[in-house]
Amino acid sequence: MSTEVDPGAMETRTRIQEEIAGLTLPKAFARTVETEGDAPAWSDKVGVDLSAGYAPGWRTVSWREARDQALDVAGAMIRAGVAKGDRVAIMGGNRIEHVVADLGAMHAGAVSMSVYNTLSPEQVGYVAGHAEPAVVVLENDDHLARWQRALDESTSITAVVLVDATAPAGDDRFVSWDDFRAAGRAWRAEHESELQERIDAIAPHDPLTILYTSGTTGNPKGVVLAHDAVLYECICSLHVAAPEQHNEFISYLPFAHIAERTLGMYIPQIHGAHVHLIADPAHLLGALGEVRPTRFFGVPRVWEKIKTGVSAKLAAETDPEKKAQVEQALAVGLAYVEAQQYGGTPSPALQAQYEAVDQGLLGFLRALLGLDRCEWAASAAAPMPLEVARFFAGLGMRIYDVYGMTETCAAVTACGPGQFRLGTVGRALPGIEVRLGDDGEILARGPVVSQGYYKQEDATRQLIDDEGWVHTGDIGEMDDDGFLKVVDRKKEMIITSSGKNIAPSNIENYLKESPIVGHALVFGESRPYVVAVMTLDAEIAPLVGQKLGIEGADLAELAQHPAILQMAQQAVDAANERLSRPEQVKAWELLPVEWTAESEELTPTLKLKRRVVHTKYADVLDRLYAG
Repeated sequence: MSTEVDPGAMETRTRIQEEIAGLTLPKAFARTVETEGDAPAWSDKVGVDLSAGYAPGWRTVSWREARDQALDVAGAMIRAGVAKGDRVAIMGGNRIEHVVADLGAMHAGAVSMSVYNTLSPEQVGYVAGHAEPAVVVLENDDHLARWQRALDESTSITAVVLVDATAPAGDDRFVSWDDFRAAGRAWRAEHESELQERIDAIAPHDPLTILYTSGTTGNPKGVVLAHDAVLYECICSLHVAAPEQHNEFISYLPFAHIAERTLGMYIPQIHGAHVHLIADPAHLLGALGEVRPTRFFGVPRVWEKIKTGVSAKLAAETDPEKKAQVEQALAVGLAYVEAQQYGGTPSPALQAQYEAVDQGLLGFLRALLGLDRCEWAASAAAPMPLEVARFFAGLGMRIYDVYGMTETCAAVTACGPGQFRLGTVGRALPGIEVRLGDDGEILARGPVVSQGYYKQEDATRQLIDDEGWVHTGDIGEMDDDGFLKVVDRKKEMIITSSGKNIAPSNIENYLKESPIVGHALVFGESRPYVVAVMTLDAEIAPLVGQKLGIEGADLAELAQHPAILQMAQQAVDAANERLSRPEQVKAWELLPVEWTAESEELTPTLKLKRRVVHTKYADVLDRLYAG
C-alpha cells in the first residue's frame, strides 16, 4: 500500500520548491535576521550555577548578534585555511557557542558535523579519520580527552578551538574560542568582500551538514544533507505543524540528532523563534516550568518519564472524591482528543464538558508541567507507546507523532492539527511519497532524501534504490486514509524457532507501563519462547521503595528485594494478558544496573542498542532459557 501523491500535495511540493529555488541556509538566515533583528534568538544557562538544582537566569544572543558572531567565526575559519566543502567537527552541549560554531561553518561554505558527546575515543578516531575535518571545536576537557587520540593521528586538522577546555602545551593548533573569534573579527574588517563571495558561492545542492549516525550496529555512517533538502523539510514540516504564534522552544537533545538539529537550529533560522538551550537533560523539567514553551519535542522516553512522574503524584491522592474528579477530568480530556482525530469533530456537549474541565483541573495540570502554552507537542525516534499518548490526551494534549530518519532530513510523515490519529505517525508530508514494500518495509521518496553516505557508495546503494526510494529498515502498516503505523525495525523483528514473527518493541512498551520499569529488552530470536531483561527506573523505583519501607537501598539492592520483584512480576503478568501466547514473556530477570548512553546500552537519544545488550547480558539470556 502507498500514499499516492495527490494533485494537491504535488501543487504544494511545486510551491515549496519555487519558494526555496536558489535559496541556501545562509540566505534564509539573513532574511530572518532582517525581520527579527534584536529579538532573542538563542539562550542558554552558561554561567548559572545549577549544581544544587535548576536555577533561573539566561544568557541570550539576539538574531543580529548571532549572525555577527557567526560571521566572525566564518572569517576565522577562512583565515585558518578552511576551503569550501571542508568539514568542521563540533563536540559540545546545547549552548550558544555550539550554534554559532555551526553557523560560522555554514557561512564559510564548510560542512558542519555535530558529533555525539558520548562517542568513545575509538569511535571519535573513526569519525575523524573518515571525515577528515579541517577544524574541530570542543567544549570541555572531557571532549578534548575523547578527541586526543584523533588529534594525535590526524593530518587534516589545522585548528582546534577550545570553548572551556584547557589547551595542552606544545601544539600550536589549539586556540581559545575568544581568541578564534577575535582573529576572525579582525580578518573580517579587511576581507568583508571575500567573506561575502564565499557565502554567495554556496549553491542549494551543496552539502550543508554530515551527521554520523550513533552506530547501533558497527561504525557510524556519515549522512550527507544538502541545503535544498533541509530547506524543503523545514518548509513542509511548518506547513503540517501550522504554528499559530511566535515559537518558544526548548532544545535539549544532542545537535548530532536530526530532529533536534531541524527543530532547534534549522527551522528557527527560516521561521524565527526563541530557542532555549539546555545542556543537561536532567534540567528539562525545570526549564519547562520557566520557559513554558509553545512547541515541545520529546523522544518517547521523555514522555514516558513525564507520565510516570504525573501518575505517581495522582496516585498519591488519598481523598476518594478528589481522585474521582481527576479520573473524570482525564476521561473527558481523552474523549475530546479522540473525537478530534482525522475525520471527527467533538459534539457540542463534549466540547462544553472539555472546556469546563480544561479551565479547571486539566489546565492546572498542564501548567504544573510547563506545557500550558504548548500548541504543538511531538514525538519521534521510536514508536510512541499508545498508552502514553492516551495519557497525555487525557490532559487535553495531542502529541503529534512523526516519522523519519536522518537519511530523509527528519520527518517524511507526521500528525498535525489537520491530520491526527492516535497510534500512528501520521500521513506523508506534502510532496513526499511513502509506501510499503512487499515485506512491509517502509519506503520513502521525495526532495528530502539524503545525497547518501559520505564516502560509502555501497552503503548508499543499499539505502537508496535505482528509483530513488529510501529503504528505511522499518516495518510498517498503513490504513485506508494513509496513516502510517511503525511496527518495529526490520532487523529487530524476532522470529522464534516455531516461525512466529514478533515485534519486540510492542512487548517492551507494555512492560514499561509499570512505573518501576525503566527499560526493557525482549529476546527470542530462533528460541522457543520470549524472555525479557528489565531495569528499574532510577528516579521512581527508590521512591516506591521508600513507600514500601525499604530505606536507603540502591538500585542493585532494590532489584533483589521481594516486594520490588513482585511488582516486576505484576508488570510481566499485565503485559502477557494483552499478548498472544507466542508473544508472552515466559521468563524474565530484573537487572541490578541502570542503562544509559554512557554505559552504552542506549543511544544518545535513549533508544536501545539491542546488540550491545545481547552481548553484555548474554549470560543472563542463556540462564533464562536454561531455566
